[in-house]
Amino acid sequence: MSNPIGDPGHGHSPAAWTAVIIMLVAITLGTLFFWFDMPVLVWASVGLLVVGAIVGWVMTKAGYGANGAKSNPKAH
Repeated sequence: MSNPIGDPGHGHSPAAWTAVIIMLVAITLGTLFFWFDMPVLVWASVGLLVVGAIVGWVMTKAGYGANGAKSNPKAH
């Protein structure tokens, strides 16, 4: 597939990677805590999931998003 000039990068940025890693950890922990019947920690994992989304948004606004001032785009 081609990569047109106006392509935003589809998550190839520090903000996207950080947000996705935090959210994957939250989902993994939430599943584990659900399995062991620990509802308080399941809800804490939901909170961590929200934190991951907020961290990604804040990093994007700080310039670490796709085509951000502080990100280093790589040639494809």
